[in-house]
Amino acid sequence: MKVLLVNGSPHKDGCIFTSLSEVAGALKNNGVDSEIFWIGNRAVQGCIACWKCRENGTRCVFKDQLYTDFVGKMKECDGIVIGAPVYYAGPPGSLCAILDRVFFSASEYLEYKPAACVVNCRRGGASATFDRLNKYFTILQMPLVSSQYWNSTHGFTPDEVRRDLEGMQTMRTLGSNMAHLLHSLKKADLPLPEQEPRVSTNFIS
Repeated sequence: MKVLLVNGSPHKDGCIFTSLSEVAGALKNNGVDSEIFWIGNRAVQGCIACWKCRENGTRCVFKDQLYTDFVGKMKECDGIVIGAPVYYAGPPGSLCAILDRVFFSASEYLEYKPAACVVNCRRGGASATFDRLNKYFTILQMPLVSSQYWNSTHGFTPDEVRRDLEGMQTMRTLGSNMAHLLHSLKKADLPLPEQEPRVSTNFIS
């Protein structure tokens, strides 16, 4: 079993990497592999709502390397944790841009997989960022993995994050809970729920 840990910060070895590394350690201690996937610090193409990804099973019309690599990693993982710093009380625009594309165009690789997000802030905005990221999971019927508190750490530098003892413990608990759920699902080996035909409506009469 393997969990994909997405570093949505433009800083490869910064605060989010520090938080995700703590999650990775707990996963390893519970017999689950993980990989930290960094989205990088270059401009990211967002979704343009062209709907081409719905035609004949094709993927996003933009075949950039980040998208291709991300989708490939999602196919291989059994669970996912998305990490984000807080920028103006929300996740970075670059992270949301790539998440919009992969969650919409490659949803079959994510449905029903356990998921969680972690956020880091200097002082405030963590809960708003947490809420924004969790919405990606709930629309694809992905079980949300919880911890002993909201999955957030505080600090302006990696060293400050490591000194957030409650935050670090929250990350370890999250990793342990993710491993427990994955092991439980594997042991139960139950079929997925039967799906009704999809109904889509709007509010125009």
